[in-house]
Order: sequence, then C-alpha cells, then structure tokens
Amino acid sequence: MMRQFELVERVASYDPQADEDALNRAYVFAMKMHGSQLRASGDPYFSHPVEVAGILTDYRLDCASIITALLHDTIEDTPATLEEIEKLFGKQVARLVDGVTKLTRIELTSDSAKQAENFRKLLLAMSEDIRVLLVKLADRMHNMRTLHFIKKPEKRQRIAAETMEIYAPLAERIGMDAWKMELEDRAFAELHPDARESIMTRLQYLREQGGGLVDSILAELKRVLAESGVEVELSGREKSPFSIYKKMQMKDVAFEQLSDIMAFRVIVPSVEDCYRALGVIHGAYPMVPGRFKDYISTPKPNGYQSLHTGIIGPEKHRIEVQIRTKAMHEIAELGVAAHWSYKQGAPNVEGRQYRWLRELLEILEHASGPEEFLEHTKLEMFQDQVFCFTPKGDLIALPSGACPVDFAYAVHTQVGDTCVGSKVNGRMVPLRTVLHNGDQVEIITSKAQTPSPEWERFVATGKARARIRRFIRSAARAQYVELGRQLLQRTFKHEGYDLTEKGLDGVLKRFKADSVEDLYAIVGEGTHTAQEVLGAVYPGVKTSRIENVVQFFRRKRAGGAAGDRKVDGQRTAMGPGAVEIKGLIPGMAVHYARCCHPLPGDRIVGIVTTGRGVTIHTIDCDQLEQFSDEPERWLDLAWEGDSGARTHIGRVKMVVANEPGTLGTLSTVIAKNLGNITNLKILNRTTDFFDMLMDIEVRDVKHLTNIIAALRANAAVNTVERARQ
Repeated sequence: MMRQFELVERVASYDPQADEDALNRAYVFAMKMHGSQLRASGDPYFSHPVEVAGILTDYRLDCASIITALLHDTIEDTPATLEEIEKLFGKQVARLVDGVTKLTRIELTSDSAKQAENFRKLLLAMSEDIRVLLVKLADRMHNMRTLHFIKKPEKRQRIAAETMEIYAPLAERIGMDAWKMELEDRAFAELHPDARESIMTRLQYLREQGGGLVDSILAELKRVLAESGVEVELSGREKSPFSIYKKMQMKDVAFEQLSDIMAFRVIVPSVEDCYRALGVIHGAYPMVPGRFKDYISTPKPNGYQSLHTGIIGPEKHRIEVQIRTKAMHEIAELGVAAHWSYKQGAPNVEGRQYRWLRELLEILEHASGPEEFLEHTKLEMFQDQVFCFTPKGDLIALPSGACPVDFAYAVHTQVGDTCVGSKVNGRMVPLRTVLHNGDQVEIITSKAQTPSPEWERFVATGKARARIRRFIRSAARAQYVELGRQLLQRTFKHEGYDLTEKGLDGVLKRFKADSVEDLYAIVGEGTHTAQEVLGAVYPGVKTSRIENVVQFFRRKRAGGAAGDRKVDGQRTAMGPGAVEIKGLIPGMAVHYARCCHPLPGDRIVGIVTTGRGVTIHTIDCDQLEQFSDEPERWLDLAWEGDSGARTHIGRVKMVVANEPGTLGTLSTVIAKNLGNITNLKILNRTTDFFDMLMDIEVRDVKHLTNIIAALRANAAVNTVERARQ
C-alpha cells in the first residue's frame, strides 16, 4: 500500500500547485473513517482508496480527483456525511464524491434493476463532471485486480459481466484504451477462462515459433520508410486475448485464420506525414482489400485518430499497420486524460467527443425505468461505427446496422419523430435500409407524422429505440384512458347511474390509482372491469350485464337480435350499452383479432385482456367459444361512424387457375376496385389450380364485398370467399 508521503510526492511531481495539505488531510480522514474494515483479501479496506488514487496519479490527474479517490467510499461505507466532506474539502470534492458513490442503499427489486439504477446515477453525475467517470473506472479497475479474492463464483461472474457490458465500453468511449483492454481482459478471464487460456497458449506458441519475426518486420518497414525520407518511430504490439476472441466470434473464423494478431504502429511528426507514410507502404506492399480505414478525417466518437491499413507485408505476412502523429498517439493511449482542462476551469462536455454523453442523457429522459435505460445504453455504446453525411456535408457517426430512422434521431429528436421517408445517395429507400460508410442521407419529414411502433423492430441506436418506446407508452396510455372512460360511461349509464369524478375519487385507493385518469387507464387496459368500479362506487348494485352478456352474443350469432342496426347495408352489433370504438388507434388500446379480421360493418364483440386492452372479434368467430366461461371479459362493441375512413385488412381465400398472368390479373382487378394487396400466401399448388390466402386493404365490409364480386366475375378465378378463420 502506498504511504502518505509517497502519494503526495507523486501528485506534486506533475502538479507543483497541488494542495498538499488537503491531500494529507484526505489521506488521514479516509484512514480514520475506514478504521478496522477489511477487504475480501484480508487487507485493510483503506488500501483500496489509496490504490485507486495511485492509479489516477499514473494519468496525472488533478488534486481534486486524487482527493475524491481517497474519499469515494466514505459516504457509503463509513459514518462520514456529504456535509462533513464539503466542510473539510470544499464543494467541488463533495460533488465529485457524491457522484462516485455507488448508492447501494437504493432498494430495488432485482440485481439487474440495482445495477441499472446505479449506472443511471453514475451517468447523471458524470454528465456534470467527467472526472466522476475517471474515478469510478479506477475504482472498478482495482476491484477487478482483486476479484480473485471474492469466494462466491456467482458474485465474481456478476461483477465481471457488469465490467464487460458497462465499464469497459465507457473506458473505450473516453479513449482510455489501456484501461479498456485491462478491464476486458480481467473480465474475460473470469467469464471464459478456458477460451482465454487456449488463446494465451497459442500466442505463446507463436512467440516461440516466430522468434525474431517481429524484429525483422520492424526493421524492414523502417528501411522502406527511411528510404522515402519519412521520419518515423516504429513499434509492434500484440492484440489482447479478448480482442482476438471477439474477432474470432464476430467473423466465425479459427485462430489461425486471423491476419492481424500483430499490429505495427508508425508514429510520424505531422498529418501530412501520415498520408505520405501510407503512400510509401501501399507502394511497397500489396494492400488487403477492405482493410483500410481513415480515422483522421473521420475520428471515432472518443476523439481517436489514426490510419489503419492491412497489407501483405515483409516475408509475405498479413499484418495491420497503424499510422498516427505523436499527438494522436497520446490521445489514443490516454484518452480524455491527454487533454486535461480542469486547471483552467470547469470541464467542457460540449465537444464532439462528448456527443455520445449528451445522447445517453436523452435516453435517460425517455426510458421508462432503469432496466430499459440500461438496455438502450448498451445499444448506444455499441463500438462498430459507420459514418454517414447529411446533404450539407455534416458527419453523423452511427453504430453498425443503423438505418435512416437512427440517422434522423441522431440529427435531432424532432426530425426522427416526424420522419416519413429517406433518400440514400439520392435514391428513395425504405426506412429499414441498413446504412454504410460514406452514405449521404436525406430525411423527408411531415408535421402529421408520429413515431411508428414498427420502427422499434429495426432501429439500432438506443436513442431512437428509447424515443419510440416513450411515444408508444404515452400514446397507449392516452388510448387506455379514452377506452376506460367510454367503458365506465356506458356501464354506469346502462345501469341507470351517473358517472362523476367525485364518485370515482372515493374508490381510487381501492384500485391503487393516484387519479381519476389513472383509474380510467386501469379499466382501459383490462386490469379491472367497469363493473368492478361500478360495484365499488355503488356497493350492492347488481349488474344485469354480467349474467346475460354471453347469452346476448350467442343469440346474435344464431341470427340477430333486437338492438341490431344496419350500417351501409351490413348488420352491426349495437346492443344496450354498446361501446363505440371512437378515437382509438388499432395496436394500442384495441387490437383487431388476426383470426377473423373484423371490418366496419361486421357485427363485433370485444374480449378484454389484462395489459392489452380489448381484442375485437367478429360475432361469428370460433375463437369466442374459449371465453364462454368468462363473461366478465366480454364487451358489446360498435364501430364509430367514420370507421370506414381508415383502411382495414380483409382476408379472402380463393382458388385460381395455374396459368401465366393470373397473379397480374388478380392485382389489376383489386387495384381497379381501390384495394391494395398487403400479403399473399399460397396454401396449395396443383397442375391446374392455386389455393391462396390474400390480405387486402379495404375501407369496410361493403368495399371487400365489391372486390370479391369483381374477382368472381374474372375467368381466372375459380372460387373466392372471405376467409373467416
């Protein structure tokens, strides 16, 4: 363990203005607070904050960061308070210590929720001051170095997985490459010990077999570059075991098939020399296609800059060469610590390298809970990048697999919300199109557009997914509230009572609702029925609807009943207390059953499903039989007056002639009758005929009936009818 005077001397060696008195007081205060506490290794607990401080001195961090490292566990594990730390060491240190504190006192339902909540708090703190993250990473580094002292294997696995999924990517995002590699390697050793041991064995074999291979390649490269007059510093490095393992998994190749286990670095004086050296190397050795990357003109989000190229190098070996300036190399090695700015004033998190941090904060705002936030954050920290451009030439960095919707949200949240189409390199493309490096993307927007639930299936960024989910949640809640209000109004009116907010206020606690709107939503999503609420407001009331509703609908199935009415010549359910599907968007609070595809004009019934609202079936749907023993889930429904203004899916089953041009004829007939084919499935094929199912966008039953009549009149169609199941 580093002694007090040694720590002070290390800080003073690179910062002569350091507050030595404050460092000494922090050392003594932390030692006193931790007292006789011991770590799993049996060492005094105080050794941990001292080692964390020592790790930070290697990166020449400022005095406040070192004091924070000494004190970072005092609030959590000792009687010390934040007020006491602020009084002794000032507001800046107190804020940093508060940001680093793990907050394990928060009681959450699961380990994953606990991990996510801690990470959420860490992100909020480091958005104020990036030093919080540096101290936290150093804390995690020392914990990983002493991980083997923890006796419970499941605890070691959990800590290692958390390190791999959260802290190593964070280290990469701020450019701390050495920290990232060590965190990954130590977590890898715990999570996959056999795989790591196998790779280490093969690397050792290569070192023994290769002998002076690395030295000879270095000498050859140096000679080639010197002959062209380029002043260089050359070095060779071996890829880390985890990097090798990840590449083997990603490319699905064996160890022997990897070409860049060794990477050679070329350090030159200027940016111009970088491209000169690249030209010399490509002129002397064949380049491996697809292996060149220019991170100088398009830096990584963490500020990393370098030229990467793969060549068939000296002695016919495939090698990777990285070319950079000394300044670039320092940033690549030290990351955010390479351009420290805290001595000059407050940290600046507005630079391009911190854009990812602001995007994570937007995700934090839109996520519904800590676990969803953690899921989106892991997406956002995905490391493989593609670089695309706006029509004005602005660079947008996205994760691999991103689509135009991700691009739109990266430009601005409002652009993403109103996105209706996209052009990639001047051509209209579907919104699900995967973008590639160098694509120019133009987003087409409309004020009438809102995020589509379909987008969530193909977006790749956490920011886009969080925003889409937030919209779905808010829209779904509004729909549940509206449906619940209609259900309660109809139920109360049918039983002869008035629905008043005052009456509902008195039963909110019984249904665990905070407001009348919450109660509407609870009823709308099916957690409680309107009859239950009526019974709570008017105890003792007997609702006739519950006992008779199933018989009522069965009579309808048998051939209609009093209370039915006609719409556009079609019979539609409109019994006593029927609820109109008014202002409700399908897919939110109401869902159309896929077994019978109900259309405006059909007689319909609703089945309440907890958490999903209402599923609408046609009155003659066979699936209704399975709910005959649950009458409380049945609802009498009616179409709203303008339901036909929207498109709905009608399904038809047909037998058509197996001859050239039949499908073309069918689509022409349907198009002439203003229908649109959305899906086609061939069920059976013989020499003469096809049996098929076809989904068609129509306005209502009358529209579908007209299309069916037109199809029957065509010679290519043998039989056609509406598919009921």
